Amino acid sequence: MAQQGVERRGFAKHDLARTGRMALYGGCIFGPAATTWFKFLQNRVRLPNKNAEILARVGLDQVVFASTNMFVFLSSMALMEGSDPKKKLDSTYKMALQKNWLVWPWVQLINFKFVPLDYRVLVVNVISLGWNCYLSYLNSQGGK
Repeated sequence: MAQQGVERRGFAKHDLARTGRMALYGGCIFGPAATTWFKFLQNRVRLPNKNAEILARVGLDQVVFASTNMFVFLSSMALMEGSDPKKKLDSTYKMALQKNWLVWPWVQLINFKFVPLDYRVLVVNVISLGWNCYLSYLNSQGGK
């Protein structure tokens, strides 16, 4: 989606390896981790006040999961590309995490408040279509 919809590369210039790296990361790393993470938050983060509980889940999600996931995503992309993970992190991590915090706390607030546990990963997957386009573009630009 990023290569065709955002960058308008055309199919002749489509980077299949880049698409493969994104699919590998999403299917093998992020998907299983997100499912486990949502179950953890649901079962372990319990507060008497439900609104405080939701805010605690969003806070943990953004401080622990988002920052770790962004680190793992950028590092794994660099390794799969054969580039230096430290350089990738130095050039893109801060900006990506800041953009993450503009989008995902709001998504997760709605997700944790209104969406049953079994459908939370689905909500994240739908929003991730656009988010992953951004990450793919950012990763390919080196943080420019």
